[in-house]
Amino acid sequence: MFKALGNPHRLLIFKRLSSCCQPGTRCDLEQAISFSVGELGEGLGIAPSTLSHHLKELHRTGLIEMERQGKRVVCWIAPETLNSLSNFFNADIKS
Repeated sequence: MFKALGNPHRLLIFKRLSSCCQPGTRCDLEQAISFSVGELGEGLGIAPSTLSHHLKELHRTGLIEMERQGKRVVCWIAPETLNSLSNFFNADIKS
């Protein structure tokens, strides 16, 4: 997951999608903010094929969910993913 987020474009996409659930809170899929692929690509300055590659990598690593809705592909972050990352960063480090 961290390797996937090491790419600046992927990190920006993930940040856009994560704006729904703040760490330590829960929201269900009905509340989750989801974006179409076109909306996610706005302002990134990358080719659609490159955006598609980044989304596939984020999906492959389990960071985002994707679903086709007619001609649109909608992307979102499952709240469990945000909770897992939050727990990782908030865990006590034992020497």
